[in-house]
Amino acid sequence: MKHPEHRSSIFVEEAEIIRHEAFAGDQFILRLHAPRCAAKARPGQFVHLTVDPQRPMRRPISIMRAHAREGWIDLLYKRVGEGTALLARRKPGETLSNLGPIGQPFKVTRKRPLLIGGGVGMPPMLFVAESLRGSDHQPLVILGSEVPFPFTPRPSDILVPGMPEGVIATMPLLDDWNIACRLTSGQDMPGVHQGYVTDLARHWLNALDEAARKEVEVLACGPHPMLEAVVALARDFDLPVQVSLEEFMACGVGGCAGCAVEVQTQNGPSMQRVCVDGPVFNGYQVF
Repeated sequence: MKHPEHRSSIFVEEAEIIRHEAFAGDQFILRLHAPRCAAKARPGQFVHLTVDPQRPMRRPISIMRAHAREGWIDLLYKRVGEGTALLARRKPGETLSNLGPIGQPFKVTRKRPLLIGGGVGMPPMLFVAESLRGSDHQPLVILGSEVPFPFTPRPSDILVPGMPEGVIATMPLLDDWNIACRLTSGQDMPGVHQGYVTDLARHWLNALDEAARKEVEVLACGPHPMLEAVVALARDFDLPVQVSLEEFMACGVGGCAGCAVEVQTQNGPSMQRVCVDGPVFNGYQVF
């Protein structure tokens, strides 16, 4: 059986921790010197990372940014269990075994990609957005979090038609890249929409004329209930939609099939592995 092309560029590296920053809500951003991974990484891919020498089981973490020339990758993760608690203790100068980049990436095919990220599903959307800098694409990034964002929101300098009054907060880095972004949360934060990412996306889609709406496609990563709602939204507007699934993984390279999910294909239901057949799938085939 022929392996997918992306499986030929999965590398194992001893990656040095360059920076490790803690944020509110038990969130951390980890910068690793992993030049082979950084050179090949694409938006939507992830790494499988050791968290401690005494814990052989790796943890999958989405790639948030990759700088091929300087050889680093950025990872955002949340401390939720024993493994990520051990990872949170690691210091700059230490090394971690890094396996990656892994998985099928997102593929942008339309002029107006709507990028929706929830919680630790935000990193792939940032990676997609950065990959579109300087292109003819006109992305809108909508990020949602139920804990404080791992950055300090600020009012955006970019006008986004269709946004509810007062929803002006953005991720500063995206604004600096001249990429439109708006934020949502269940918490009351200045300039942040209080509600779901799909509510804000619907406001924007309703404000577009028919010609502009035909240029939209949806890319999303986040918890399953959010992804299901995103696919329902895309269906309402007859838009193509790609989703990145987050599943527990053992091997991370397709050998164990522990992360298999049911995907609807033209030939009927098929069990596919999130790690190598995904993590990015056609949203209509999974939901």
